[in-house]
Amino acid sequence: MTLLTDKPTTHVDPQSTVGAAPEESRAARLTSFEVSDFPVPNGREEEWRFTPVDRLGGVFADEADDIRGDDTNGIDHPADYDVSGVLDLMGPSLAPGQAPRGTVLVPGDRGAVVASAHTPEALYLTLEAEKEYAEPLRVNVHGNGAGRLSSAHYVVEAGHHSKGLLILDHTGSADHRGNLEVIVGEGADLTVVTLQRWEDDAVHLGQHDAQVGRDATYKHISVSLGGSIVRVNSNVRYDGPGGDATLLGVYFADAGQHLEHRSFVDHNTPHTQSLVTYKGALQGDGAHTVWVGDVLIRKEAEGIDTYELNRNLVLTDGARADSIPNLEIETGEIAGAGHASSTGRFDDEQLFYLMSRGIDETNARRLVVRGFFADIIAKIGVPEVVDTLMAAIEEELATDMAATA
Repeated sequence: MTLLTDKPTTHVDPQSTVGAAPEESRAARLTSFEVSDFPVPNGREEEWRFTPVDRLGGVFADEADDIRGDDTNGIDHPADYDVSGVLDLMGPSLAPGQAPRGTVLVPGDRGAVVASAHTPEALYLTLEAEKEYAEPLRVNVHGNGAGRLSSAHYVVEAGHHSKGLLILDHTGSADHRGNLEVIVGEGADLTVVTLQRWEDDAVHLGQHDAQVGRDATYKHISVSLGGSIVRVNSNVRYDGPGGDATLLGVYFADAGQHLEHRSFVDHNTPHTQSLVTYKGALQGDGAHTVWVGDVLIRKEAEGIDTYELNRNLVLTDGARADSIPNLEIETGEIAGAGHASSTGRFDDEQLFYLMSRGIDETNARRLVVRGFFADIIAKIGVPEVVDTLMAAIEEELATDMAATA
């Protein structure tokens, strides 16, 4: 049974799509470690219908990476990552089949399964139980070769009642496929930030799965600003009541850029919470963003409170945003559930109001865009990330002003 408990708030722009997915339960989607279970997509599959699969041949290839640790033309392998602040947290590298690798993340599409198959070692980070980490922990991934194939797998385990912030920062250029699995122990508080700041010719497919323990708090923040094609799947399930998950996303797409974010929150345990909020802006011919948000409340998961929201701001003609919220409920015993989605053009009335009070057009446009992002930026709450994001937005807006001058 599919039950929508909150009517979607929708403003549909001619260059946007807001709609419902098929009736198939999200829980029925295939997951597997076998590459053969996921043929190369042709674009007609539900999971891939918005994605320009004809431009993704490299990352779909069932082939080993082009890069090795001593190869300066490609992306570093796990042993050579810049892991500022996490050296004391690194456990032994995990091969396929070595727990806890694979206890949370099972590949759900072609990109994730080939990433898993061709990552001989996973970077394993453990946060000590009962410890609060004052400084952010960093893993910097830099690609040095356009079109060079690379795979990565990260496992992050937060011990019970630990607290920490991990920043996974992607820069440079590569055809990158990366998996991240997160285990949040009982009462732990973990924030994971993934920054996609690639060069314009980079491609990135990612699957990020988290298991949130009893009374634990998990925040996943995805910021996508660079890359030719970026597609990140962020998934959550629970390992006990009292778990609280927040998924936040911010993206800004330019001409010809495809930024796609998908989330799946599986409320498989009673008395858990989730909040999903993604906001994006688009400008330039062929700029394309996709957000698909799935929330499943299983029959046994009573007392759930969940909400998901997506907002898109189209700044110029020729840009398109696709936004699809899905809410599937199998029990009536819930505390609250709803979703909303909207896509709209730049508000000329707001611009006129500001200009009528002596603010020039350039600064007026900046203020409107800043106001659009203000609430989600406040939710992020990580100064380093907020500063990076605001600087990038300013740069994008300056580019737009120059193009329209």
